[in-house]
Amino acid sequence: MRAISLFSGGLDSMLAVKLIKEQGIDITALYINIGFGGTKDIKDELKRRANIAGADFMIVDVREKYIQDILFSPKYGYGKNFNPCIDCHGYMFKIAKKIMLDLDASFLITGEVLGQRPMSQRKDALQKVKELALDEDNLLVRPLSAKLLEPTKPEIEGWIDRDKLLDIKGRSREKQLALAKEFGWKDYESPAGGCLLTEPVYSQKIREYIEYEEFDVNAIDLLKFGRHFRLPDGAKLIVGRHKEDNENLLKINHPNYIGFRLPVAGPYSLINKGASIKDLELASKIAITYGKSLKNQKYIVKIDNNSFEVEPFETKSEIKRYFFNS
Repeated sequence: MRAISLFSGGLDSMLAVKLIKEQGIDITALYINIGFGGTKDIKDELKRRANIAGADFMIVDVREKYIQDILFSPKYGYGKNFNPCIDCHGYMFKIAKKIMLDLDASFLITGEVLGQRPMSQRKDALQKVKELALDEDNLLVRPLSAKLLEPTKPEIEGWIDRDKLLDIKGRSREKQLALAKEFGWKDYESPAGGCLLTEPVYSQKIREYIEYEEFDVNAIDLLKFGRHFRLPDGAKLIVGRHKEDNENLLKINHPNYIGFRLPVAGPYSLINKGASIKDLELASKIAITYGKSLKNQKYIVKIDNNSFEVEPFETKSEIKRYFFNS
């Protein structure tokens, strides 16, 4: 028999896999990529942690559908920021249910802990998730809190032993950490956070972005890196903050943005295609200010087919008026 586990790479999801694997069930750890999981590629880490817990591993990319179906129209609204957690979890389980057929899996598991997160892991919220997931067959098992919840079909039918599941609740990680130590695990991610939609700055970037442009899958990574500016004629300027930012901005291929470099060592930058000459010139001046430039010296900055002779601002404080965020 096989189960599918929603998998984040965090300790809770690893433990959920382990508890069910120890009952002789084969597990596929499923990472559903909605695009907002962070700024680094962690596919290899996720696979390694799934294997440590005893599961094989797969990823599905749902970024475009997630934006279309969930991000801007959640039935149960948002948390403190741009995080539609209840709708998001229900959506993920719905996807996992479809994959069950392909993998000949019999039920689903998740590392959710009752009361751990105030919006999405209250008892009433878990019921809403169940309804959104269309789990009429009662196939969704939460091994870490199972004894505090109504029995599921896999427990009732004897596919798994309810007595070997747990009764963890609340925000304390004491029991989980003790289990990790018992299993000899050292490679696991902190279960807290992990989604950019829960972060105030990234959420603010989304809200600001959609005032000017349509948000699509190309915008997800665009908003993850760099200093963000909104220029007087409406163009968005993104200026790298460090080497890692520059490398990530270089990888972005957004149809509405063009990149430019400086004639001195400094940041790589992106700006809207079709920006006004006034905004392009200001962008050149802002970017050169963050480069290894000298005050009162002029530099030629090329953006697409335009060249601008600019000198850096006297101080970075002069740029503050254009900051969306630093």
